[in-house]
Amino acid sequence: MGKKLEDDNNMDEFLSALGYKVRSSDMADVAQKLEQLEVVLSNDDVLDSNALNDTVHYNPSDLSSWAETMLSELNYYPPSLDLDPTRMCNLTPFSDDNECSSTTSDNSSKRIRLGPWCDSSESTRPVVMLGVDSQETGVRLVQALVACAEAVHQENLILADALVKRVGSLAASQAGAMGKVATYFAEALARRIYRIRPSSPAVDPSFEEILQMHFYESCPYLKFAHFTANQAILEAVATARGVHVIDLGINQGMQWPALMQALALRPGGSPSFRLTGVGGPSEGDGIQQLGWKLAQLAQAIGVEFEFKGLTVERLTDLEPEMFETRPESETLVVNSVFELHQLLAQPGSIEKLLATVKAVKPSILTVVEQEANHNGVVFLERFNEALHYYSSLFDSLEDGVIIPSQDRVMSEVYLGRQILNVVAAEGTDRIERHETLDQWRKRMGSAGFDPVSLGSDAFKQASLLLALSGGGDGYRVEENDGSLMLAWQTKPLIAASAWKVSDVTAEWRR
Repeated sequence: MGKKLEDDNNMDEFLSALGYKVRSSDMADVAQKLEQLEVVLSNDDVLDSNALNDTVHYNPSDLSSWAETMLSELNYYPPSLDLDPTRMCNLTPFSDDNECSSTTSDNSSKRIRLGPWCDSSESTRPVVMLGVDSQETGVRLVQALVACAEAVHQENLILADALVKRVGSLAASQAGAMGKVATYFAEALARRIYRIRPSSPAVDPSFEEILQMHFYESCPYLKFAHFTANQAILEAVATARGVHVIDLGINQGMQWPALMQALALRPGGSPSFRLTGVGGPSEGDGIQQLGWKLAQLAQAIGVEFEFKGLTVERLTDLEPEMFETRPESETLVVNSVFELHQLLAQPGSIEKLLATVKAVKPSILTVVEQEANHNGVVFLERFNEALHYYSSLFDSLEDGVIIPSQDRVMSEVYLGRQILNVVAAEGTDRIERHETLDQWRKRMGSAGFDPVSLGSDAFKQASLLLALSGGGDGYRVEENDGSLMLAWQTKPLIAASAWKVSDVTAEWRR
């Protein structure tokens, strides 16, 4: 009895949660046997023979004995292998570049999947370095997260419950960005497992705006979004004597002081500037205060200014006549920063809004969105994409320049609320439905818009802004068929694009 308890205590905790019995001291040996077994099973002679047909394969909960038995039955005699004992292979090779999955036994359907953090540069099989405790914990943390998500996807809530607790304990011991992002994903998974409905970011817009302001100060993502959109607007209104901008999400209005100052410095004098700011019903007072502050700035810099706030329950409630356009005297611009993806929660909503925008005939429509695919119907794919995306965002916060602790924490909360919505919510409650630039191109084309190139000048100026903002060496601006992206390391995270009503549509309207 004592020997059995001792053996149970020596079992690897993560694999035990999945139902596999492997002593920690046997990990390297088991990895070697699994590698040998994979080599044998990949041999065409073995697959074409009847060797596997005459064998009864039981649930391999004891991985070591099972692998040894399989090798014996297949008459495998191992060559002399130089297997590095500091490496351990996962249970199977990568299924593709972004995910590695394990084999599934006929009777158990047990699998382990890893996200894009697996390093397969030296082998066709994922390899985990065991030399450093924090690195080993990080790999186990990613394994547990994705295994938990897969259990949720398969509606195996008993296994999911065990794994989400494991994730929590691993995240608590993991320092840095990975531990932080894992904590939010663990909470999101727990909410999904235990049917705890996450609060929508739209429930408290004022709090969301405060978080967004801290995010603005902490990293260059929003600054890049505002700057690239403003550059496109300035080019579109270069000769206009009157400019009317419709901002589909005015929030704190952080984008507009810089544009107003640029207009004030325009050779030949500033054009008149009219701003229509759209917000929710609870934002009415804040929008009017913002208009007053912008009016003060306009007076100080000599820009003729007019402001109107529009409050609507949802953007689809907007109608063309609400904007009181003056086509004879003003060049019209529509601006959207991180607003359009939320409409994808309601079928037909994005089409309705774009039809309204097209009806007011803007000179240009500027759009900034997250460069991610979080709108897929398959939960597991959405989870893996989100884990990769937000890990990069948290990593950029961690590795960037020195950020005041309050700004960093509030920025993490800002992103964490998005994680909860992407992972734990469904239906119309799931509003963080980010899509990639390629997906938006298809949507915009279908709605009757043609792309407008942001140009090489915008690329150079955005790169200069990035350098001046001191965001760190990991950020880079990338050009993508006339649009601009801001990436952390090699991962594009937000995309800025510009659009105009297609010539065919414009001709038809005339």
